[in-house]
Amino acid sequence: MPTKKLINDPADVIEEMLEGILAAHPNHLKQLPESRRSIVAVDGPRPGKVGLVIGGGSGHEPTFLGFVGKGLADAAAIGNVFASPPPDPILECAKAASGGTGVLFMYGNYAGDVMNFDMAAEMAAMDDIDVRTVLSTDDVAIEDKARRRGVAGNFFIFKAAGAACDKMLSFDDCERIARKANDHTFTMGVALAPCSLPQTLKPNFELGPDEMEVGMGIHGEPGVFRGPMQTADAVTDQLLDRILAEMQPARGDKVAVLVNSLGATPLMELYLINRRVKQRLDDLGIAIHRTWVGNYCTSMEMAGMSITLHHLDGELTEMLEHPCDCAMFRAG
Repeated sequence: MPTKKLINDPADVIEEMLEGILAAHPNHLKQLPESRRSIVAVDGPRPGKVGLVIGGGSGHEPTFLGFVGKGLADAAAIGNVFASPPPDPILECAKAASGGTGVLFMYGNYAGDVMNFDMAAEMAAMDDIDVRTVLSTDDVAIEDKARRRGVAGNFFIFKAAGAACDKMLSFDDCERIARKANDHTFTMGVALAPCSLPQTLKPNFELGPDEMEVGMGIHGEPGVFRGPMQTADAVTDQLLDRILAEMQPARGDKVAVLVNSLGATPLMELYLINRRVKQRLDDLGIAIHRTWVGNYCTSMEMAGMSITLHHLDGELTEMLEHPCDCAMFRAG
């Protein structure tokens, strides 16, 4: 049976979504007239500032569009649903974000994104724009760190990099802080039900009515364990056990927490998860600096959630608290 979506022509869904977002947030976002998939911060790029360009496929809102603004990303290149943007809008974002001191490209570690952003970086070099790339790889479901995906942890990784750029730090320091933020960010998720693409209106994977899949990716990539549904506390413990084994925190350490809906899981359930996260961290003597709960990196209407811990030190705390003002996120 086809799924139900409030759309018009599936071929127009991205352009119409962008039109709606720009109408809602004209003080934060503008669209380059020559490149409609290039969205730029109204108050962001400026001379002497390292530019920050993010991007990826649609269907994950508010990632990436929600993180474009003063103090965070200067521009975002927007692809089709679950598909990388092509090189041309990425290049136009780099041109718009360039303040003459270099541009950071930051995006999730997916083959299509890597190929197209690398091509755009080569094209930017022809225009004398120095580009460096920092991949987000926070998904601890994958053992091989080189193959790890960028998922909801982009929230903290982009935030740190955006703060470093907004503080007018050197290109070297902006890149260093971006890499450090990525290395200090750990995410694990669980899927309860599939999503569907606007073009097909068919579930993009199958789960039984009493099944869940731990570690599934935000496009429906296979997880690490499929089994029967469990309670909120039991699922939270499974995810945290994997995260904490990777993070190796010590008593007295400090973290920021993100409990993220994949699209269909409501706030009631997310707050149940957050309750257990706090219990576990309190028992371990790990201080929670700040917590965010809600939709920050979604997967269309997928049911499920992810937990992210951002392992803080003094520098990363400073970056987290640095003010930013974006269409769908503010801090400081």
